[in-house]
Amino acid sequence: MSVGTPLDREDYGPRARLLPYERGTDGPRVVLVGVDGTRTSLRAAAYAAGLARRQGAGLVVVFVSSPAAYTGIMSGVVAGAVQQTHDELAAELRAECRRGAEELAVPVTFLCRRGDAYTELCKAADETRADLVVVGSSEQAGHRLVGSVATRLVRTGRWPVVVVP
Repeated sequence: MSVGTPLDREDYGPRARLLPYERGTDGPRVVLVGVDGTRTSLRAAAYAAGLARRQGAGLVVVFVSSPAAYTGIMSGVVAGAVQQTHDELAAELRAECRRGAEELAVPVTFLCRRGDAYTELCKAADETRADLVVVGSSEQAGHRLVGSVATRLVRTGRWPVVVVP
C-alpha cells in the first residue's frame, strides 16, 4: 500500500535527458534502487548512483518501510515510535539523495512507500519504466532458506536485477 502524502516523491538534480531509446539495446535509462537503510542497501544505492552517472541515466531511489507483522497489536505509543523512526530514516535518505544528485549531476527521484518491499519495488519499477533494478543482498540467515526480496525480483524476470553484496 502506498502512502499518499506530498513527500512520497521528490525529484533532485538535473532533468533527465530525453534521448531516442530502444529498450534493451542502449543500456539503462532508468536505474531503480531499493533502499531500507541497511548496510547492503546503501552499498546498492552507491553502485546504482555510479552506474546511472556513467550511463547518463536517471536514478529512482525507492524507500520501502515494511511494517512488522505485530504492528496491529502495538500500543499507540509504540506505533508512534515506529512511525517516527520511519519518518526520520526517510528524511535522512531524502537528504542523501538530494546531496548525491547535486554532487554527481544525476537526475534522482526519491519515492517513499509503505508495504511489502517486493510488491512496492515491482510497482515502482513498472511505474517508472525502470530498465534495471538494483538491490542489496539480505543479511538475514532465514532468507537463504525462504528467499529474499532480491531472489523474488530475479525470479520475476521482468527486469535485469543486480544484487549488491
